Amino acid sequence: MQRGSDDKPNLVDLAKVWLKTRYAKPGRVFVGMVHRLDAPVAGVLVLARTSKAAARLSAQFREGGIVKTYLAVVQGAPPHSSGRLVHQLMRAGRLSRIAAAGSAEGQTAALAYRLIDRQAGQSLLEVTLETGRRHQIRAQLAALGCPIWGDRSYGAKQVLPDGRIALLAARLMLTHPTRESAMRFETPWPQGWPWPGPTTECERPLWTIEELYRQGLVLPESLVREAL
Repeated sequence: MQRGSDDKPNLVDLAKVWLKTRYAKPGRVFVGMVHRLDAPVAGVLVLARTSKAAARLSAQFREGGIVKTYLAVVQGAPPHSSGRLVHQLMRAGRLSRIAAAGSAEGQTAALAYRLIDRQAGQSLLEVTLETGRRHQIRAQLAALGCPIWGDRSYGAKQVLPDGRIALLAARLMLTHPTRESAMRFETPWPQGWPWPGPTTECERPLWTIEELYRQGLVLPESLVREAL
């Protein structure tokens, strides 16, 4: 999510410029990132407009007060139509790996999955996270024998464009940081999602920010300078 060497704006930059334009905010604009998605993953992401909101939302993530539900297209099929996976997860360079059974190393990673549909050679799963470890869903589903479609780093045989993997942060439920009301956010399946969906391809959002660049996204330089 950091600005790269090509100086392209990232999601936080885009949010700052949008807020500056939408609310005519003077000077620099604050946007707090309270959680992250892996670069090849699409879906719902939470940003905060104030430092107080960022702190309170971050606390919800740390304390398990936010419900995160994902969809994953996986290779093959799980052994059961639903289940719970618990592993000890360890960092292995840029990836994560499952520690040996009985090992006290790493951090506990837990999730629940439910089989939604199957078709030739692949399955659509709904995954609910209980913990928030790095690459948790990717590593745990691969350990189940069902690597995520396109996730070559964890054993998938397929390749998707732009290095995408078929993992979608589909739904997120949280408590508003100041009003304390329940909030629920969902996203449609993105364009190119490798599963037949309820909407046509043209009605779906783009999968990655890179697609915006390819379609000619240009931000007014004056707004970027002021917002950042």
